[in-house]
Amino acid sequence: MTGQTIAHGGPPREFATMTSLPILGGVELLHARYVTQIFSRHFHDGYAVGCIEQGAMRFRYQGQNLVASGGQVNLVVPGEAHDGHGAAPDGWAYRMFYLRPETLAEVAGALMTRPGLPDFRMGVIDDPVLAAAISRTHRLLESPDTSTLEKETRLMAMLAGWISRWAEERGRLAGPGREHRAVARAREIIQAGYGGDLSLAGLAREAGLSPFHLVRVFERETGVTPHAYLTQVRVQRARQRLAGAERIADIAVECGFADQAHLTRLFKRQTGMTPGNFRKNLQNSPLRRG
Repeated sequence: MTGQTIAHGGPPREFATMTSLPILGGVELLHARYVTQIFSRHFHDGYAVGCIEQGAMRFRYQGQNLVASGGQVNLVVPGEAHDGHGAAPDGWAYRMFYLRPETLAEVAGALMTRPGLPDFRMGVIDDPVLAAAISRTHRLLESPDTSTLEKETRLMAMLAGWISRWAEERGRLAGPGREHRAVARAREIIQAGYGGDLSLAGLAREAGLSPFHLVRVFERETGVTPHAYLTQVRVQRARQRLAGAERIADIAVECGFADQAHLTRLFKRQTGMTPGNFRKNLQNSPLRRG
Protein backbone atom coordinates (compact mmCIF):
# COMPACT_ATOMS: atom_id res chain seq x y z
CA MET A 1 0.00 0.00 0.00
CA THR A 2 1.37 3.40 -0.90
CA GLY A 3 1.59 6.41 1.32
CA GLN A 4 -0.79 9.32 1.11
CA THR A 5 -0.36 11.88 -1.66
CA ILE A 6 0.37 15.31 -0.23
CA ALA A 7 -0.83 18.36 -2.13
CA HIS A 8 0.86 21.69 -1.47
CA GLY A 9 -1.29 23.70 -3.87
CA GLY A 10 -0.53 26.14 -6.67
CA PRO A 11 -0.12 25.40 -10.35
CA PRO A 12 1.55 23.16 -11.27
CA ARG A 13 0.49 20.99 -8.35
CA GLU A 14 3.20 19.82 -5.96
CA PHE A 15 2.92 16.48 -4.20
CA ALA A 16 5.04 13.96 -2.34
CA THR A 17 4.17 10.32 -1.67
CA MET A 18 6.46 8.34 0.62
CA THR A 19 6.15 4.58 1.10
CA SER A 20 8.13 2.39 3.50
CA LEU A 21 8.34 -1.32 2.68
CA PRO A 22 9.59 -4.10 5.01
CA ILE A 23 11.52 -5.87 2.26
CA LEU A 24 15.26 -6.53 2.02
CA GLY A 25 15.85 -4.91 5.41
CA GLY A 26 13.62 -1.92 4.71
CA VAL A 27 13.23 0.24 1.61
CA GLU A 28 11.73 3.71 1.23
CA LEU A 29 10.11 4.98 -1.97
CA LEU A 30 9.47 8.62 -2.80
CA HIS A 31 7.32 9.79 -5.70
CA ALA A 32 7.19 13.57 -5.83
CA ARG A 33 6.81 16.68 -7.92
CA TYR A 34 8.42 19.86 -6.62
CA VAL A 35 8.36 23.38 -8.00
CA THR A 36 9.38 25.71 -5.17
CA GLN A 37 11.09 23.14 -2.94
CA ILE A 38 14.72 23.85 -2.02
CA PHE A 39 16.53 21.02 -0.22
CA SER A 40 19.14 22.17 2.25
CA ARG A 41 22.61 20.63 2.11
CA HIS A 42 22.54 17.23 3.81
CA PHE A 43 23.64 13.63 3.38
CA HIS A 44 22.13 10.17 3.77
CA ASP A 45 23.36 7.16 5.71
CA GLY A 46 22.31 4.96 2.80
CA TYR A 47 22.08 5.11 -0.99
CA ALA A 48 19.53 7.11 -2.96
CA VAL A 49 18.83 6.40 -6.62
CA GLY A 50 15.97 7.47 -8.84
CA CYS A 51 14.85 8.72 -12.22
CA ILE A 52 13.60 12.11 -13.34
CA GLU A 53 10.16 11.79 -14.92
CA GLN A 54 9.62 15.42 -15.91
CA GLY A 55 11.47 18.72 -15.72
CA ALA A 56 14.95 19.01 -14.28
CA MET A 57 16.64 19.16 -10.87
CA ARG A 58 19.88 20.97 -10.08
CA PHE A 59 22.10 19.89 -7.20
CA ARG A 60 25.62 20.29 -5.85
CA TYR A 61 27.36 16.96 -5.38
CA GLN A 62 31.00 15.91 -5.03
CA GLY A 63 32.22 19.41 -5.88
CA GLN A 64 30.13 19.71 -9.05
CA ASN A 65 26.99 21.56 -10.04
CA LEU A 66 24.84 18.93 -11.74
CA VAL A 67 21.52 18.92 -13.57
CA ALA A 68 19.41 15.77 -13.87
CA SER A 69 16.79 16.05 -16.60
CA GLY A 70 13.82 13.98 -17.71
CA GLY A 71 14.81 10.41 -18.53
CA GLN A 72 18.07 10.53 -16.58
CA VAL A 73 19.10 8.77 -13.36
CA ASN A 74 20.21 10.73 -10.30
CA LEU A 75 21.91 9.23 -7.28
CA VAL A 76 23.92 9.88 -4.14
CA VAL A 77 26.11 7.55 -2.10
CA PRO A 78 26.22 7.36 1.71
CA GLY A 79 27.85 10.31 3.42
CA GLU A 80 28.12 12.58 0.36
CA ALA A 81 26.54 15.97 1.02
CA HIS A 82 24.19 17.44 -1.57
CA ASP A 83 21.32 19.87 -1.97
CA GLY A 84 18.63 20.23 -4.63
CA HIS A 85 16.19 22.58 -6.34
CA GLY A 86 14.37 22.99 -9.62
CA ALA A 87 16.34 23.65 -12.79
CA ALA A 88 13.24 24.20 -14.93
CA PRO A 89 10.33 26.66 -14.55
CA ASP A 90 7.93 23.86 -13.61
CA GLY A 91 10.39 22.16 -11.27
CA TRP A 92 10.81 18.41 -11.50
CA ALA A 93 9.04 15.12 -10.88
CA TYR A 94 10.93 11.99 -9.87
CA ARG A 95 10.80 8.53 -8.34
CA MET A 96 13.45 7.73 -5.73
CA PHE A 97 14.62 4.64 -3.84
CA TYR A 98 16.30 5.05 -0.43
CA LEU A 99 18.28 1.92 0.40
CA ARG A 100 20.29 0.61 3.33
CA PRO A 101 24.01 0.06 2.63
CA GLU A 102 23.61 -3.58 3.69
CA THR A 103 21.11 -4.13 0.89
CA LEU A 104 23.55 -3.00 -1.79
CA ALA A 105 26.43 -4.83 -0.12
CA GLU A 106 24.52 -8.10 -0.45
CA VAL A 107 23.91 -7.58 -4.17
CA ALA A 108 27.41 -6.26 -4.82
CA GLY A 109 28.96 -9.24 -3.06
CA ALA A 110 27.79 -11.47 -5.88
CA LEU A 111 28.97 -9.09 -8.62
CA MET A 112 32.23 -7.50 -7.49
CA THR A 113 35.61 -9.18 -7.08
CA ARG A 114 36.61 -7.04 -4.09
CA PRO A 115 34.65 -6.69 -0.84
CA GLY A 116 33.04 -3.48 0.29
CA LEU A 117 30.18 -1.21 -0.64
CA PRO A 118 29.81 -0.26 -4.30
CA ASP A 119 30.95 3.24 -5.20
CA PHE A 120 29.48 5.46 -7.91
CA ARG A 121 31.44 8.48 -9.12
CA MET A 122 28.64 10.01 -11.21
CA GLY A 123 25.70 11.83 -9.65
CA VAL A 124 23.79 11.85 -12.95
CA ILE A 125 23.67 8.88 -15.32
CA ASP A 126 22.32 9.08 -18.86
CA ASP A 127 21.12 5.49 -19.18
CA PRO A 128 17.59 5.06 -20.61
CA VAL A 129 17.57 1.33 -19.88
CA LEU A 130 18.39 1.84 -16.20
CA ALA A 131 15.98 4.77 -15.91
CA ALA A 132 13.17 2.65 -17.33
CA ALA A 133 14.02 -0.20 -14.93
CA ILE A 134 13.96 2.18 -11.95
CA SER A 135 10.59 3.63 -12.97
CA ARG A 136 9.08 0.22 -13.68
CA THR A 137 10.34 -1.29 -10.41
CA HIS A 138 9.23 1.72 -8.38
CA ARG A 139 5.67 1.50 -9.75
CA LEU A 140 5.58 -2.23 -9.16
CA LEU A 141 6.69 -1.87 -5.54
CA GLU A 142 4.00 0.77 -4.95
CA SER A 143 1.26 -1.63 -6.06
CA PRO A 144 -0.60 -3.46 -3.27
CA ASP A 145 -1.38 -6.26 -5.74
CA THR A 146 2.30 -7.28 -6.08
CA SER A 147 3.47 -10.09 -3.84
CA THR A 148 6.40 -9.63 -1.47
CA LEU A 149 8.41 -12.25 -3.33
CA GLU A 150 7.98 -10.46 -6.66
CA LYS A 151 8.82 -7.09 -5.12
CA GLU A 152 12.04 -8.42 -3.63
CA THR A 153 13.00 -10.26 -6.82
CA ARG A 154 12.38 -7.26 -9.08
CA LEU A 155 14.19 -4.87 -6.75
CA MET A 156 17.24 -7.14 -6.54
CA ALA A 157 17.31 -7.38 -10.35
CA MET A 158 17.15 -3.59 -10.70
CA LEU A 159 19.94 -3.08 -8.17
CA ALA A 160 22.08 -5.72 -9.89
CA GLY A 161 21.69 -3.89 -13.20
CA TRP A 162 22.64 -0.56 -11.62
CA ILE A 163 25.70 -1.99 -9.86
CA SER A 164 26.96 -4.08 -12.77
CA ARG A 165 26.64 -1.20 -15.26
CA TRP A 166 27.91 1.72 -13.22
CA ALA A 167 29.64 0.77 -9.94
CA GLU A 168 33.37 1.15 -9.46
CA GLU A 169 34.90 -2.33 -9.32
CA ARG A 170 37.28 -1.35 -6.53
CA GLY A 171 34.42 -1.07 -4.09
CA ARG A 172 34.29 1.19 -1.08
CA LEU A 173 34.70 0.29 2.55
CA ALA A 174 32.79 2.42 5.00
CA GLY A 175 33.78 2.91 8.60
CA PRO A 176 34.91 5.35 11.27
CA GLY A 177 38.54 5.00 10.18
CA ARG A 178 37.76 7.26 7.24
CA GLU A 179 37.12 10.18 9.53
CA HIS A 180 39.45 12.53 11.30
CA ARG A 181 39.32 11.63 15.02
CA ALA A 182 38.18 15.14 15.89
CA VAL A 183 35.28 14.93 13.43
CA ALA A 184 34.26 11.56 14.82
CA ARG A 185 34.31 12.96 18.36
CA ALA A 186 32.30 16.05 17.37
CA ARG A 187 29.70 13.89 15.65
CA GLU A 188 29.40 11.70 18.77
CA ILE A 189 28.76 14.75 20.93
CA ILE A 190 26.15 16.14 18.55
CA GLN A 191 24.36 12.81 18.27
CA ALA A 192 24.24 12.46 22.05
CA GLY A 193 23.35 16.05 22.92
CA TYR A 194 21.30 17.19 19.91
CA GLY A 195 18.41 18.36 22.10
CA GLY A 196 20.54 20.86 24.01
CA ASP A 197 22.17 24.18 23.21
CA LEU A 198 25.56 23.01 21.98
CA SER A 199 28.36 25.51 21.39
CA LEU A 200 31.16 25.48 18.85
CA ALA A 201 33.63 26.26 21.62
CA GLY A 202 32.47 23.22 23.59
CA LEU A 203 32.65 20.94 20.54
CA ALA A 204 36.13 22.20 19.68
CA ARG A 205 37.38 21.71 23.22
CA GLU A 206 36.14 18.10 23.29
CA ALA A 207 37.55 17.45 19.82
CA GLY A 208 40.94 18.94 20.68
CA LEU A 209 40.96 21.57 17.92
CA SER A 210 40.42 25.29 17.69
CA PRO A 211 36.85 26.28 16.72
CA PHE A 212 38.02 27.57 13.33
CA HIS A 213 40.03 24.42 12.59
CA LEU A 214 37.18 22.15 13.68
CA VAL A 215 34.73 23.84 11.30
CA ARG A 216 37.18 23.51 8.40
CA VAL A 217 37.98 19.84 9.08
CA PHE A 218 34.35 18.94 9.79
CA GLU A 219 33.06 20.52 6.57
CA ARG A 220 35.89 19.06 4.50
CA GLU A 221 35.15 15.53 5.70
CA THR A 222 31.34 15.56 5.90
CA GLY A 223 30.38 18.22 3.37
CA VAL A 224 28.38 20.19 5.95
CA THR A 225 29.20 22.46 8.88
CA PRO A 226 28.76 21.31 12.50
CA HIS A 227 25.62 23.46 12.71
CA ALA A 228 24.13 21.90 9.56
CA TYR A 229 24.97 18.45 10.90
CA LEU A 230 23.23 19.28 14.19
CA THR A 231 20.13 20.32 12.25
CA GLN A 232 20.22 17.10 10.26
CA VAL A 233 20.48 14.98 13.42
CA ARG A 234 17.58 16.88 14.98
CA VAL A 235 15.43 16.31 11.89
CA GLN A 236 16.34 12.61 11.86
CA ARG A 237 15.43 12.19 15.53
CA ALA A 238 12.14 14.03 15.01
CA ARG A 239 11.45 11.83 12.00
CA GLN A 240 11.90 8.70 14.12
CA ARG A 241 9.60 10.00 16.85
CA LEU A 242 6.87 10.91 14.38
CA ALA A 243 6.13 7.18 14.16
CA GLY A 244 4.62 7.48 17.64
CA ALA A 245 1.66 9.42 18.99
CA GLU A 246 3.50 12.34 20.64
CA ARG A 247 2.37 15.87 19.85
CA ILE A 248 4.49 17.39 17.10
CA ALA A 249 4.98 20.50 19.23
CA ASP A 250 6.47 18.38 22.02
CA ILE A 251 8.73 16.52 19.59
CA ALA A 252 9.97 19.84 18.24
CA VAL A 253 11.02 21.19 21.62
CA GLU A 254 12.58 17.93 22.84
CA CYS A 255 14.61 17.62 19.63
CA GLY A 256 16.11 21.08 20.09
CA PHE A 257 13.89 23.23 17.87
CA ALA A 258 12.51 26.53 19.11
CA ASP A 259 8.91 25.50 18.39
CA GLN A 260 6.78 23.50 15.95
CA ALA A 261 7.07 26.14 13.22
CA HIS A 262 10.86 25.96 13.45
CA LEU A 263 10.76 22.17 13.13
CA THR A 264 8.34 22.35 10.19
CA ARG A 265 10.51 24.79 8.25
CA LEU A 266 13.74 22.81 8.63
CA PHE A 267 12.05 19.40 8.30
CA LYS A 268 10.59 20.36 4.93
CA ARG A 269 13.94 21.70 3.70
CA GLN A 270 15.48 18.27 4.29
CA THR A 271 12.65 15.84 3.51
CA GLY A 272 10.42 17.73 1.10
CA MET A 273 7.33 17.41 3.32
CA THR A 274 6.02 18.75 6.62
CA PRO A 275 6.16 16.69 9.85
CA GLY A 276 2.38 16.31 9.78
CA ASN A 277 2.36 15.00 6.22
CA PHE A 278 5.30 12.73 6.97
CA ARG A 279 3.37 11.23 9.89
CA LYS A 280 0.33 10.61 7.65
CA ASN A 281 2.58 8.75 5.21
CA LEU A 282 3.95 6.58 8.02
CA GLN A 283 0.47 5.72 9.21
CA ASN A 284 -0.43 4.51 5.71
CA SER A 285 2.76 2.58 4.96
CA PRO A 286 2.99 -1.23 4.99
CA LEU A 287 6.10 -1.03 7.20
CA ARG A 288 4.12 0.86 9.83
CA ARG A 289 1.17 -1.52 9.57
CA GLY A 290 3.51 -4.49 10.02
